Amino acid sequence: MLLVVDIGNTNTNLGVFNEKGELEKSWNIASDIKRFEDEYGILILKLIESSNITSKIDGAIISSVVAPLSETYKLALEKYLHISPFVLSHKAKMPINIALKQPKEAGADRLANASAAAVMYKLPAIVIDLGTATSFDIVDKNANFIGGIIAPGLKIQAKALSQFTSKLPKLKIEAPKAAIGSDTISAMLSGIVRGHAAMIEGMISSCEEELGERATIIATGGYSSVLFDTLKRPFDVINPYLTLEGLKYLYELNFKESDNERTKTENTKTAALL
Repeated sequence: MLLVVDIGNTNTNLGVFNEKGELEKSWNIASDIKRFEDEYGILILKLIESSNITSKIDGAIISSVVAPLSETYKLALEKYLHISPFVLSHKAKMPINIALKQPKEAGADRLANASAAAVMYKLPAIVIDLGTATSFDIVDKNANFIGGIIAPGLKIQAKALSQFTSKLPKLKIEAPKAAIGSDTISAMLSGIVRGHAAMIEGMISSCEEELGERATIIATGGYSSVLFDTLKRPFDVINPYLTLEGLKYLYELNFKESDNERTKTENTKTAALL
């Protein structure tokens, strides 16, 4: 079985895929750089045990945008699950060509999203990941990851309104019923949620104009369902597990090919001895 770990700025998503390639269980925990590897190791063991996962986890892959946590999780998995995880970077084998000026700047989660889009959906594709930040990852019709957009996410916008204005309250992010808010809360929600939806639609239009054709729009991340009813052009796909599925694919691509190459080498050596 395979453990996939997607470390974000605010939350970390973990998932376990079984031998059939199916996501058997997933969890969402806080990304806390103050925790030690022992704390994460014990927590992961408890999550696995509480989910009645009895098959051995013999592989793991990590994507991270928080550098200190990459090493913490790596040490935790080595110590408590006795496996050496594959830490994803731009140097890995991928089904996409990273057509960026600085490939090493691409976040591992964005590489996983772009890879998943390339192998699972019709190209060109635009992946919109609605997390702490709202990121767009664009893959053209030839499977080139050509770049994207990074904007403040819904949570950041809500926090900024509350933090930098003395009279505006904190609020729970949910879809407003109307564009015109009849009170402070509904007015804030309209500005944040409907404003964000308008930004997304405008950016999709601009990206498709530059691509020269209509793209498959794939939404992932915690707030994808919140925006759905406020869009004039709905997402083509909402896949909350896109990043985890991309990580699974990249692990298999890198390690299965490595195993096949190693087997060929061993067979060649054996044949030479006969």
